[in-house]
Amino acid sequence: MLIEKTAAEIAALVRGQLLGNCPHLLQGVAALSEATPQDVSFLGNAKYLEQVLPSRAGLVLVPPDFQTPPPEGRAWIVCPDPSAAFSTVVAVFTPPAPEYRPGIHPSAVVSASAHIGTGVHIGAGAVIDDEAVIGDNSVIMANVYIGRQCVLGEHCQLYPNVVIRERCLLGRRVILHSGVVIGADGFGYKSGPQGHEKIPQVGIVQLDDEVEIGANSCVDRARFGRTWIKSGSKIDNLVQIGHNVEIGRNAMIVGQAGIAGSTQLEDSVVVAGQAGLAGHLKIGAGSIIMAQAGVSKDLAAGSVVFGSPAMDRREYARQQLYIGRLEKMNAALKQLQAELEQLKKSLPLPPA
Repeated sequence: MLIEKTAAEIAALVRGQLLGNCPHLLQGVAALSEATPQDVSFLGNAKYLEQVLPSRAGLVLVPPDFQTPPPEGRAWIVCPDPSAAFSTVVAVFTPPAPEYRPGIHPSAVVSASAHIGTGVHIGAGAVIDDEAVIGDNSVIMANVYIGRQCVLGEHCQLYPNVVIRERCLLGRRVILHSGVVIGADGFGYKSGPQGHEKIPQVGIVQLDDEVEIGANSCVDRARFGRTWIKSGSKIDNLVQIGHNVEIGRNAMIVGQAGIAGSTQLEDSVVVAGQAGLAGHLKIGAGSIIMAQAGVSKDLAAGSVVFGSPAMDRREYARQQLYIGRLEKMNAALKQLQAELEQLKKSLPLPPA
């Protein structure tokens, strides 16, 4: 479906000031480097300042301090926050989401003992095992597996090839993207001379309301009790959550992060990409763990840590400052050593 808007309509939508003249009907959005005259783009970061004029974008959202006038045939919209305004524009040009009609595909396998709520869509090849409960208006897409005695709340959305193992619990409006595995066995073994003896993992995973988990992420079931992700938390692609981990409300866990067993994150913690957290830790509310940090100790609320091993941002900055000086310090040290050797040679020899 083709969506077309004039520059004036976009300006009214974002409540910005229109400068210049864009004669084209606008049909989509794009980055500055890839835009056509029919596209809307934006300047959200000074790093891309030099791309605005060379860009072919017919309409660009710019901040108030951008003073360059638009060339002929192009237009700017001046707005306080171009990035936020651009999100509004993106929504205008985004086609409606697919509608999933209630019903069960003929190739789906649904146990006679499962309870399926009203308005539920179950796609091709999906399997709903014994005594599972699917809440009203949930969407279960193709090839999803939902194990026995699982419970899903209302308005959940499970994309193709999601696996939810037995007895796990999902709240309302949970979104799981393709390839997510909920409730695989935790990584628990007793090692000895004869090898590694598996420790039974008999707990569950509980995802509270409005949790969203990205593609190919795994949340392991607890050894006993539950692995628990609380309401509003968002987890990116390729994240590993170990057994008995507890993640507080509104946390953000970015791609390729890993959290080892029994670690607790309080509310609103941010874990950036490829960060790793050791097991049995407590991470205080509002802490930020930066990319590739390795956390091996508890963190107080509001901590911001960098590096591996992870350290306070001020200490990390101080160390990086000294590391940057090492080359010059090494050269100065070599010079002093050379001067010292020359000085030694110029001194008279001690009497025999």
